[in-house]
Amino acid sequence: MAAKRERPFAQFNFLVDLGDGVDPNSADGGFQECSNVGMEVSVAEYRNGNDAENSVHKITGLNKATDVTLKRGVIGSARLYTWLDAIRNGDPNQVRDAVRIRLMSEDHRDTVATWVLKRARIIKYVSGPFNAKGTDVAMEELTIAYERMELEDAV
Repeated sequence: MAAKRERPFAQFNFLVDLGDGVDPNSADGGFQECSNVGMEVSVAEYRNGNDAENSVHKITGLNKATDVTLKRGVIGSARLYTWLDAIRNGDPNQVRDAVRIRLMSEDHRDTVATWVLKRARIIKYVSGPFNAKGTDVAMEELTIAYERMELEDAV
């Protein structure tokens, strides 16, 4: 469980693990931005025709997970691209049971929070923009769709 702090953790220390999540040092990518990790539960409104009150009942509906976008500087690791290549080539075994996104502490030693994306698959990959005149870091953007999000206690 995350420790209580006076100030929030910095947001540029994300590690993504495509494996079993046992070894926290086995990350497949480090990302500086991770957006839209979350879920939404829809609500259906219903009213019985013979209700005495003129109001609706709220009934819990379906769970919907948002697509996660990860951004990082271009590095030499090819494991994420290999996964994307297998998905686009129609390999039915390329839906990951669990992709773990870990927020690390400022000193990169401790895991602060872990989001587990269940039944995940890459749906978008973008590189660039590339500009020889600029001094910006070349970025990769990866979007992952998943069916369910869970939180794990920090180590």
